[in-house]
Amino acid sequence: MYQYPSRAVRFLAISVLAGALAGCIVAAPAPNRYYVGGVVATAPPAPIVEEYGAPPEPGFVWIGGYWNWVGGRHEWVRGHWDRPHPGERWVAHRWVRERDGWHLAQGHWERR
Repeated sequence: MYQYPSRAVRFLAISVLAGALAGCIVAAPAPNRYYVGGVVATAPPAPIVEEYGAPPEPGFVWIGGYWNWVGGRHEWVRGHWDRPHPGERWVAHRWVRERDGWHLAQGHWERR
């Protein structure tokens, strides 16, 4: 008659198998859909006016959307609510025209 392995033996076997399988998982970063530099020859369109309603919690600030450069064209990135950073203010994304073309200045929090 077959006798089942003890709980300790089953737990050990499952732990070893789980550890072996965990080594098989490849964690790849999500593809970067955000423009990270370089020159764009095409000026961005006018900003889209977003309706955003009331904040999810008191004190939240609205971070407005902006035009990003994705796959050779401008793509709108929607705004979102964010918790304010104490002692800092939000500086919005903006496109800057220079002699060689358009450059995206990334939005960021900066000290007041």
